[in-house]
Amino acid sequence: MAKSRAFIVTKAKGDFKLIERDVPEPKAGEVRIKVLACGICHSDSITKEGLFPNISYPRVPGHEVAGVIEALGAGVQGRKVGQHVGIGWFGGSCGYCDSCRRGDYLTCQIAPQIPGITYDGGYADHMIAPAAALALTPAELSPTDIGPLMCAGVTTFNSLRHSGARGGDVVAILGIGGLGHLGVQYAKKMGFNTVAIARGQDKAPLARQLGADHYIDTQASDPAAELMKLGGAKVILATVTSGKAMSAVVKGLGIDGKLVVLGAPLEPLEISAFDLIGARRSIAGWPSGTSIDSEDTMNFSAHTGVRSMNEVYPLDKAPEAYERMMSGKARFRVVLTMGS
Repeated sequence: MAKSRAFIVTKAKGDFKLIERDVPEPKAGEVRIKVLACGICHSDSITKEGLFPNISYPRVPGHEVAGVIEALGAGVQGRKVGQHVGIGWFGGSCGYCDSCRRGDYLTCQIAPQIPGITYDGGYADHMIAPAAALALTPAELSPTDIGPLMCAGVTTFNSLRHSGARGGDVVAILGIGGLGHLGVQYAKKMGFNTVAIARGQDKAPLARQLGADHYIDTQASDPAAELMKLGGAKVILATVTSGKAMSAVVKGLGIDGKLVVLGAPLEPLEISAFDLIGARRSIAGWPSGTSIDSEDTMNFSAHTGVRSMNEVYPLDKAPEAYERMMSGKARFRVVLTMGS
């Protein structure tokens, strides 16, 4: 029987282990994917460190998957062998709970499915996924292009298009790392007056390269005051993982401005209620998106030229690639490729 390589995490806080196993067979409602590339996301640490309860080990991480359908389980409709697909954070849902009946599959209350966490993900030659989790991919994007768009891409694109901002509005991206470098590109391509906010003048050329109309160095000036000089931001997309940095920009929101939180800081945000009340400002969080949102993200990216900047590693270097991502030194996403 044919074999398939996979990197497993054997237990919470355990090491990665490369194994060979039988090529898996899909059950009813599932498909088998030949993985072509898989992005490494900071959220993979949920599996590596055991940060969610009841993760079943051993587990293969990875939820930024690009691949091709190799086999269909019984009852799968609308999909066929040979289709190129992506799989992201949304990996299926129960279909029965109140959230699912409202179409809010990302907050499924009974059995949310997340590749690499609740079932085996993409650090492997092959994986099994629910058919509902699949997003069809455009031919203009390579597998290494697609991987990061399945999480970082859909999160930034989807949050911006639902933010309430309109063309010409001042939209600021706080942080220009793994999420933020995509956020700046999407904001510019959506027609916003785009502001990149980061630490240090050394990042200004990159911000301009990505399309920012303005750059604010938080080490040289008060970012909130600088935003108010531009009339106040309609939206600030917070991609950093610093509660202090998020708190520092709230006064830069204009009337009815919104801080949209994508990064997950460990410390709380400290916001004065008066800063919210007086200008009707608000703070909201945003997760990723469903499979159709991923398709929209990829199609928009293919049409407008938005691309992730990636460091690429072969599958057998997955532990090294994971550490590179966790170090914060990657520019800007890390992607595994599986070979032929």
